[in-house]
Amino acid sequence: MNIKKVLNHIGIMMILEAILMIIPFIVSLIYNESVGKIFIYCIIVLLIIGFFLFKFFVSDNKFYSAEGFVTVSLGWIVLSLFGALPFYFSREIPNFIDALFETVSGFTTTGATILSNPSNLSKCINFWRCLTHFVGGMGVLVLMLAIIPTKSENMQIMKAESPGPQVGKLVSKVSHTARTLYYIYIFLTALAIISYIISGMPIYDSICIGFGTAGTGGFVVTSNGCAAYSELSQTLIAIFMLLFGVNFNIYFLILIGKIKDAFFSEELRVYFIIVIISVTVIVLNIFNLYGNFNKTFHTAFFHVSSIITTTGFAIGDFSKWPEFSQTILLFLMICGGCAGSTAGGIKVSRIILSYKAATNELYTQLHPDSVKIIKFEDKPIQKDTIRTVLCYVVIYVIFILAGIALISLENYDFATTVSSVFETFNNIGQGLSKVGPTGNFSIFNSFSKLIFIVLMLTGRLEIFPIIMLFSKKTWKRSI
Repeated sequence: MNIKKVLNHIGIMMILEAILMIIPFIVSLIYNESVGKIFIYCIIVLLIIGFFLFKFFVSDNKFYSAEGFVTVSLGWIVLSLFGALPFYFSREIPNFIDALFETVSGFTTTGATILSNPSNLSKCINFWRCLTHFVGGMGVLVLMLAIIPTKSENMQIMKAESPGPQVGKLVSKVSHTARTLYYIYIFLTALAIISYIISGMPIYDSICIGFGTAGTGGFVVTSNGCAAYSELSQTLIAIFMLLFGVNFNIYFLILIGKIKDAFFSEELRVYFIIVIISVTVIVLNIFNLYGNFNKTFHTAFFHVSSIITTTGFAIGDFSKWPEFSQTILLFLMICGGCAGSTAGGIKVSRIILSYKAATNELYTQLHPDSVKIIKFEDKPIQKDTIRTVLCYVVIYVIFILAGIALISLENYDFATTVSSVFETFNNIGQGLSKVGPTGNFSIFNSFSKLIFIVLMLTGRLEIFPIIMLFSKKTWKRSI
C-alpha cells in the first residue's frame, strides 16, 4: 500500500476544500453575517494540515487500484469531518453527529436533513450546505483531477469514485476527461440557475436550488421546500433534474457531433421509458386526489423526476398518495438514474445488465449447447463486467437488509424504517411516513445517524471503496 501517495492526495483535497470555503465566506460578507468568520478559522486549519500532507508525503511508487479505493474512501471521510466544522463551531447545528450527518448528506448528494426549518440557518452556512451538493455531485476527486495535472495512474481514482458499472476516458488523458465532465457540469448548472432566476425565483434561492439540482441532492433553503416557488420554476426544476440524471457521456457525444449515437443510447431510452410509464401510472392512480389533470400531471412528473434522479425535492406530501403510487416511488428509489450521472441508486444500466444476465441464464438452461453473447449499447459485455454487476446487486441487498435490521431497533413504523434506509443508501433524501417530505431525521438517535452516515457514504461511493478500506488485504499489498 502506497500510503504516502494516498496521504498526498488527501492533502490536495483538503486544500481544495479550504478554497471552496472561501465562497460561503464571501456570501457572509454580502449579507453582513459575522458568523462567516468561522470559515476563516476552518480554512486556516485545512490549509495547514493539507499543505503538510501534500508537502511531506510524496512518493514515486506505483499507484494501484487498492490505493485508488483507499484514497476515495478516506478522502470523502476526511472532507466530511472537516466540512462539518462550520455547522458545529457556528453552533447553528450544535451536535457534532448532527453536523456530520448534514455534511455527509450534502457531499453524498443525499439531501436528508436533521433540520425542520433550514431557513433558520444563516445565509452563508446554508450556502455552504448547498455547495456541498454541487461539489459532491460530480465527485471531489474528479474535481481534483480536473484542476491539477495528473498521470494516467489516476484513472484508478476516477474508477473508484465515478458511479456506474464501467468507467472510461472520454479523451486521451484522465485530467482532460475530468475537465470535460466538469465543463459540461458547470454549463448545465449555470443554465439551470439562470432559468430559475428568469422564472422568478430569488437569486440566492436559484443558486442554492441549482446546486441541489446539479448534484441531484435535495437541500432546500425554505421551510416549504420547492412548494414555495411558482409552477414554472417547479417545472424547470423537474426538467433539469431529469437532465442531470442522464449519463454525461451522452452530452459529450452531442458536444462532438455524434447526436445519433447519443439519442439511440439503450440506457437513455430505458431511463425515459421508466419515467414515462411511472408518470402515466401515478397520474391515473392519484387523479382523484387532485381532480385536475394539469395539477395531477405536474405533481406526478415533479416527484417522479425527483425520485428517479435521487434528488429528493418535493412540492407535496406523496406519503399521502395511495400505496400503489408509493410502491412505484420505492422502485424508482432503487432504480436511480443513469450511470455516469450525478444520480444515486443502483443505476439503470445495472438493472438492464441484471435483466439480460437473468434472461440469458434462463435461455442457457433451456438450450445448454447454445452460446449467447450479452450486449449493451450494441457492444458485447465481458463476463467480468456481468459478474461485477451481479456481485454489486447482492452486496447492495445485504447492506439494505443490515441497515433495516439496525434501524428497526428504534421501533418506528415499517415505512419509516425501510424508506429511511432506502433513501440514505440510495442517496435520495426523501422517504415515506416520518421521513417523508414533511419529516426529517432529527427523530433518530446518534447511533442510527451514524448508521445512516455509513449508508450514505457507502451508497455514494458504490460500496466497493468502503469495503476495500476495511479489508486487511488492501493494506498488505497492492491489487
